[in-house]
Amino acid sequence: MRATALALLACLASLILSTPAMAQPSPSALPPRAPRPLNPPPQQVFALWPEGAPGTDPARRKEPEKAESYYIRNIHDPSLTAYPADPRHDNGAAVIVIPGGGHGFLVWKTEGTDVALRLNQMGVHAFVLKYRLAREEGSTYSIERDAAADTRRAIRYLRANAASLGIDPHRVGVMGFSAGGELVSLVSDNPEPARGWKPDAVDRQDGRPDFQILVFPGPLGVPDKAAKDAPPAFITSGSLDACCMLPALNLYTRLQAQGVPAELHIYAEADHAFNLGERSGLLSLQHWPERLADWLADGGWLDGRGGKAVPRR
Repeated sequence: MRATALALLACLASLILSTPAMAQPSPSALPPRAPRPLNPPPQQVFALWPEGAPGTDPARRKEPEKAESYYIRNIHDPSLTAYPADPRHDNGAAVIVIPGGGHGFLVWKTEGTDVALRLNQMGVHAFVLKYRLAREEGSTYSIERDAAADTRRAIRYLRANAASLGIDPHRVGVMGFSAGGELVSLVSDNPEPARGWKPDAVDRQDGRPDFQILVFPGPLGVPDKAAKDAPPAFITSGSLDACCMLPALNLYTRLQAQGVPAELHIYAEADHAFNLGERSGLLSLQHWPERLADWLADGGWLDGRGGKAVPRR
């Protein structure tokens, strides 16, 4: 009986070995896989001041910007670089991303374009702002006058062109990192100074955002001067950030005192410039953009419930 079973197994093995395997294409027969692009394709750029930004020397307006390593400087023609949301999950919300850099340069990739692509994953249209730099060597610009004016102009530009850009003019937010966070606070939580130029059609739009996102914001703009009318805020910083933890905490406290909806995340053992958390060993920092997505969803900014259609409690 045992001999019969062994013979049967041997026969089966012989059949398996002699049967041609199911046809599988060899690696060389497969079509080459297209490499994933390391950088997004060129994006559309919108000049904010077609006739030249107020206060800019016309002779300097055409000077080329200087891009070195991860940053950009020598900006005399402020602009927005557009990163539209994928039509498959476009929700109509728009965020102006304002990179930091101490007002001496712009941290263009990790606090600008990378952030825009992350917002795109949330279905949000992103626009990265190039603003005039007040602390660059030889600059004649002011943070409160010129850089803040560029930020307000960006908000107005999106609202004036909302239909062609496919965005909701009542769901336009601003998101700033470090020095960019200062600009967020200056335009969101403070009154607009008198304009020193003749307004055009874009200037007739509201220059205050519908919501604000401040990521390790610097101290300018805090204490605020108009918190009562400020838009809802998402604020985050690191507990070890000597520059920017206290401004984040103070702004949250003042907004809360005025009844403005605000959410604050201060991460233990985190310092300045953690950006999207991609290079941090802290899980909390790696996941903080998810907390932002939660906040945007809870506030109705991703589904159209946010903005002027939703009364404050």
